[in-house]
Amino acid sequence: MERRNWSLEALSELRYIDSLDSYDRAQQLIYWNNKYLTSNEITDFDLELKDLEELSELFFKNINFLKKYKEIARKELNNVVKLKEFAKNK
Repeated sequence: MERRNWSLEALSELRYIDSLDSYDRAQQLIYWNNKYLTSNEITDFDLELKDLEELSELFFKNINFLKKYKEIARKELNNVVKLKEFAKNK
């Protein structure tokens, strides 16, 4: 039962995280990963099929979100570096 409660808690948190704004969402996804997947495997989740499918969808949706977020952050960092170089040369 403990594993089931742990799994339902993880799913509930992932649902909540999915509703956050970009920056908060990215930060909370890192926290969620550290909390639920650092010392456990994805196969450790004890959920009914419907809930497991939802977890899977949210998990992969958020992986794609993080990939896009990483690219946006990289572009913004490059712009800051360019502005810094421009200001340095003025």
